[in-house]
Amino acid sequence: MTDLNDTIVDAVTRARDERKPLYIRGGDSKRQLLGRDCQAEPLDMSAHRGIIDYQPGELVVTARAGTPLADIHELLAQHRQMLPFEPPLLGGRATLGGTLACNISGPGRPWYGSIRDMVLGVRLVNGEAQLLKFGGQVMKNVAGYDVSRLQAGALGTLGVISEVSLKVLPLPEHSTTLVYAMDATQALEVMNRRAREPRPLSGAFWLDGRLYLRISGAASAVEQTASDWGGERSQQAEDIWSQLREMSLPFFRGDEALWRLSLNSAAPTTTPPEATLIDWGGAQRWLSGDADFTRLQRSAATAGGHASLFRGGDRNGEVRQALEPVQQGLQQRLKKAFDPHGIFNPGRLYSWL
Repeated sequence: MTDLNDTIVDAVTRARDERKPLYIRGGDSKRQLLGRDCQAEPLDMSAHRGIIDYQPGELVVTARAGTPLADIHELLAQHRQMLPFEPPLLGGRATLGGTLACNISGPGRPWYGSIRDMVLGVRLVNGEAQLLKFGGQVMKNVAGYDVSRLQAGALGTLGVISEVSLKVLPLPEHSTTLVYAMDATQALEVMNRRAREPRPLSGAFWLDGRLYLRISGAASAVEQTASDWGGERSQQAEDIWSQLREMSLPFFRGDEALWRLSLNSAAPTTTPPEATLIDWGGAQRWLSGDADFTRLQRSAATAGGHASLFRGGDRNGEVRQALEPVQQGLQQRLKKAFDPHGIFNPGRLYSWL
């Protein structure tokens, strides 16, 4: 166990003994995103950083939880590799542990997978101040694999993530973006039709009357697809996808509440076009502005998905889709198993957790 891990264990031991809640933070870039407000003593993980192991030939990287994603991104780029789930770097403040805890993935998620899909193993400190290891550094090592994945989206409620091992992928050889003028209904039909074709589609979003399709892979396959699909080739493709990933497009600016809906990709659009961005080939819908959360949840459930208040709005109330009693019971049993004294990020995920 390293000195840095000793520091985490000592802090958790004190919190457990004093029954003093902790708010786990790294770059603190997502405090106002995803979860509810959490008023607890900060456990600062920003010094717990550094890449522990990187094997380009094995497509695996292991780093401490407080490591900025920008550092990992830069290292991988030197070997023409990437984090396939395209997480936002959030001005360089986003960390590996926070990204896993929030389960944040970018535009390529439907085609490359989420961070949850790429986790090979984690080390974390549980509520009894025990440093535990789950999973490994290769895909065939499945010991504790599901426990590693449980950290994705838990918002730090199950323990303090210390280290993470991830699968990485080579950068595509070639990429281009095709742009089409059409309304949201037409865009959904086209996105779903193109997604069913055996082509190298790697991104699809619609905003302000324009559909953007990114195709990435072998140069010959990309060029053939672009020729077959037509459309206008974007000259600012890299900037467009970067701004979408970083949520820095004009759509995301301002102080309005930002809602995220995860739906069946073929579900019809029911939100105002001027306040809507459709991503992930139709599976992720963003809505900006005031909305009735209960109505959104009901509508999302009907469309085979769920709704959440991603940013802004009232973060003292519930911000995630309500769970069925069985699901809620499972969440509570998991919390009890990992954090029996309830010291980690209390209320961050749900008011009752």
